[in-house]
Amino acid sequence: MILKIAFRNIFRQKRRTILTALAMIVGFTLSSLFIGWSDGIYSDIISTFTRNRIGHIQVHSEDYRDRPSIYKTIRDYEPIGETIQDISGVEAWTPRIYAAGLGSVGEKSTAVQVVGVDVVRENIATQFDQKIVKGRLFSDTTLNEAVIGNKLAKILKAEEGSDFVIFSQAADGSLANDLYKIVGIVESGDDITDRTTCYLNLAAAQELFVLNGRIHEIVVIVSNINHVGRITDKIKENLNDSALEVAPWQEVAKSFYTAMKTDQQGDAIGRFVILFIVAMGVLNTVLMSVLERTREYGLLKAVGTTPVQIFYLVFCEVAIIALASIVVGAIFGTFFNYLLSVYGVTLSEEMTYGGMKFGTMHAEVNMRSLIIPTLTVFCSAMLVSLYPAIKAARILPAKAMRTH
Repeated sequence: MILKIAFRNIFRQKRRTILTALAMIVGFTLSSLFIGWSDGIYSDIISTFTRNRIGHIQVHSEDYRDRPSIYKTIRDYEPIGETIQDISGVEAWTPRIYAAGLGSVGEKSTAVQVVGVDVVRENIATQFDQKIVKGRLFSDTTLNEAVIGNKLAKILKAEEGSDFVIFSQAADGSLANDLYKIVGIVESGDDITDRTTCYLNLAAAQELFVLNGRIHEIVVIVSNINHVGRITDKIKENLNDSALEVAPWQEVAKSFYTAMKTDQQGDAIGRFVILFIVAMGVLNTVLMSVLERTREYGLLKAVGTTPVQIFYLVFCEVAIIALASIVVGAIFGTFFNYLLSVYGVTLSEEMTYGGMKFGTMHAEVNMRSLIIPTLTVFCSAMLVSLYPAIKAARILPAKAMRTH
């Protein structure tokens, strides 16, 4: 009976019901857009950051991340890579060599980071060949060719076909120096990397630094970034080698991850403000409804309706409106998030985050953008309806009957 009366009361005052529902629908939609937009931006940033630079998971020799050194290498990396590839969820893996040195083109010279890559595996893992903006990528068998970052090319005034000399120290203590032909210019989207990095074929880097089949890092790419933790644990279990350190991207780029989490906490404040405005709108509408219906509640109590029943009557009215508003808000929220996920928003100026440049931002359709607004809108509506419901339950019949 209480539920039946609640339904009737909702449709008796259509204008008041619509105003209450609109407040919840707008709040739900804005909150859903806020979450979908935020998650989409962070997903783009994480995807670009991990695929362009560090991968989702990294494998090094013990203590390499804390104190990188040309001497801390991984031997027999091929079997290790094959073991990793066999794990469910792993998309690709690629070996790398890192070393510091001095790069020269003509009379220009600067400090460089030399990165040795397996061309075939690097292309599969990070689409390295798609970052070439001028020239071409060296082949997987060529030893005397190099690719450099576009910013480094400007510093050295280098072009495609320029002779590039590297001076460094080899792993055996000897002087590492050789001449390479620049065959391509790469742009990764990371100014810091493009300003300092030159790339060599893995075999060429091993020969230059006398590493004899050894590498410094194995980069792992997973098919679903949300499963990084599980796959990291599985790699550790399958390798079962205390001399190797396996770390997810959150640990490899800890400062970046911390900054991102701090930004997300700021987004939570924005969502709270939206829901606070919604709650105040609901409270105002429901309270006015109770005050306008004081005589009605007095009559209900006069004919034997208990205060608890009055309380539940008001509570049910708000719950019905909230549930209906959540359904409508979910439709709008999903629709707008989908549009933004497909078309995105192109920024007038590129945004830089963690050294990466982003020109178009996309939203994301996910369960968070529906579950969080559903819980917060419903709970806030129920919470603010407590005071009007208690006020209605405490109405005195004799006094209420004289109210006009």
